[in-house]
Amino acid sequence: MRIIVTGGCGFIGSHITDYLIENGHDVAVVDNLSTGNIANLNPGARFYRADILSEELKNIFVDFKPEAVYHEAAQIDVQKSIKDPGFDATTNVVGTVKVLENCRDANVRKIVYASSAAVYGDPKYLPVDEKHDIAPMSYYGISKFSPELYIKAFCEMFGFKYTILRYANVYGIRQDPKGEGGVVSIFTDKLLRGETPVIYGNGEQTRDFIYVKDIAAANLAALAVGDNMVINVSTGIKTSVNTLLEIMSEGRVKAEYKPARKGDILHSYLDNAKMKTILKYDIKYPLKLGIKETMDYYAQKLKK
Repeated sequence: MRIIVTGGCGFIGSHITDYLIENGHDVAVVDNLSTGNIANLNPGARFYRADILSEELKNIFVDFKPEAVYHEAAQIDVQKSIKDPGFDATTNVVGTVKVLENCRDANVRKIVYASSAAVYGDPKYLPVDEKHDIAPMSYYGISKFSPELYIKAFCEMFGFKYTILRYANVYGIRQDPKGEGGVVSIFTDKLLRGETPVIYGNGEQTRDFIYVKDIAAANLAALAVGDNMVINVSTGIKTSVNTLLEIMSEGRVKAEYKPARKGDILHSYLDNAKMKTILKYDIKYPLKLGIKETMDYYAQKLKK
């Protein structure tokens, strides 16, 4: 199948691209390289350097004629969304609308969209399932949920399918600790450089940490199933930030603690029953295995 991956040079998008190509699909990557890295580009993919907001996107769809689209390109930094909500909304909401318009015009069969646990806000119950209220606490959460509504409306009006995947906290190889990097990436960088990791708050806040290869595999599964559904992609396991650091440092390193940041949720982990039943996928990388693979990868990079 001919598939476009927006943001396919980014952390998650590049892994999805790898999995699609490994499974015989013809893939085109669209990335403006603002946060993506050309080194992440799979050599088997066709590459278009372009912004999803640009008029060039139409020419790309006409040229490549995709049958499916994975929409991963996004602004994903919560703190940046607070500092610059206009940029956040333009990239995530207007950018998605531009992608959808081109899906419509190119008669794309299906779009798979990367949403986020941030849409749920402060959980009323745990684990959070897909029926939980939508109550984002940050502009980022708003800008990830609004496209879900556009996707549903476009697909209803124009007859193509969607699967919306709400990711838990993704970590792993190719995540940039100096860019959009999550806590695992930042801790990895600090630990390998012999620096003291910083924890915001008391460290007892919990998250659902999922390895990027599990995310990519779930996305691959969503190409064939899960039509017109919203599905959490997660481990279903809560882990505190303190516990995370203990695992990563093998108990040898203490953190520096700073005040909690605005927009950060205290506790969150997602119910993944729907992922297991609909996508027929279960996690292959428990936290300790994913952490080991990630840290080994970056340790090797530092030696070069």
